[in-house]
Order: sequence, then structure tokens, then C-alpha cells
Amino acid sequence: MATRPVDFRKGPHGLAALAAEVLGEDPFSGVVLVFRAKRTDRIKFLLWDGSGVVLVWKQMSQNSFRWPPVMDGVMRLSAVEFAALFDGLDWTRVQATRRIPIPTAVG
Repeated sequence: MATRPVDFRKGPHGLAALAAEVLGEDPFSGVVLVFRAKRTDRIKFLLWDGSGVVLVWKQMSQNSFRWPPVMDGVMRLSAVEFAALFDGLDWTRVQATRRIPIPTAVG
């Protein structure tokens, strides 16, 4: 996730270039790139699905997304945090589920 707001007039190619040049991320690696607008109710996701670039733009109808403080750099989110962010929930309050250990011996 880019922690600094981006110009939301950028399309998929502009965001891919931004990801490569500024964030140091390969936009064609399959990673989901998250971009925030200056307005807290808008978000864009960019990903490569193997055959092309996919751009998803979401605007909350009533609430806003919860964002980390504005700073330079990138923040990595777990799948659970990403899902919460996309749903407009406070992603900082969710935790990834832990795997139940598999027994190694009958005992």
C-alpha cells in the first residue's frame, strides 16, 4: 500500500509506472498495489492477473477508509487486513488467524 496519496486522475499505466519508480514494486509480479486519494473515501487497487492489468476503483458511499499516517514509502498488509480495508473496516484491529498445529505423533 502506498502511504502517500496519489493523483487519482492516473490510470493503470500511470499507477504501474508510479509503483515501479517511486515504490520500488514490480506491478507485473501479481502483487496487489493499493493507492489512496487525498479524499479518504476513495481507493484504487492495481494488479496483474497474468493476462493484463486490472484496476479497481472504489468510493465509499457514506464512510471513509481508515488510512495509516501519510509518509513516504510502502506498507504491507496481510490478506485479512486487505479484506478489512476494502470493506471499509478498521484494518488495524484485525489479526490473521493462526493455524492450528498438526500433531506429529500419537500419544
